[in-house]
Formats: sequence, C-alpha cells, structure tokens
Amino acid sequence: MSLFSCRDTVRLMSESLDRGLALGQRLAVRLHLLLCPMCSRFRRQLLFLHRAAGKFEEKGVEDAAGSPVLSPEARSRIQRALDEEDAGSQQ
Repeated sequence: MSLFSCRDTVRLMSESLDRGLALGQRLAVRLHLLLCPMCSRFRRQLLFLHRAAGKFEEKGVEDAAGSPVLSPEARSRIQRALDEEDAGSQQ
C-alpha cells in the first residue's frame, strides 16, 4: 500500500468499519488524513453515514418474532401494485 494513495486510504477507512486494521495500516491512514483534506472530509462523511445507518437499524419496526415489518403505507403500495398486475394479466 502506498502511504499517500487516496484510493488505498479510502478502501482502508471503509474496511475499518467492518474489521480492525493492522497497526501499520492504522498509522498510514492517520498520516494520510493529516495531509489530505479531501480524505479527511470523506472520513467524516463515512462516519456520519455509518452512525446514521446504525440508528436507523436500531429503530426498525419488528414483529414479535423479531422479523422486520413493513409500514402500512408500504403494504398498501405493494398490494395496489399486485392488484394492478393481476388485473392487467387477466385482460
């Protein structure tokens, strides 16, 4: 990995959300972030999205068995689409 490659740094930042990085990789990312304002901005955005997705996942609606549940509006839209498809295929 090149120490100053934005491509490598972005890839490692993304991977770090799923797994731990080796010490050398963490140091290379931190050094790159000190020198690259674009990657620093990308890191802030990546962390924001990661936290927001985690909060969304925590607030998901589940049934008694813990399975995700569709909202009434989503169920209605799906049912309308299915009804329209049935009506179209019967003609």
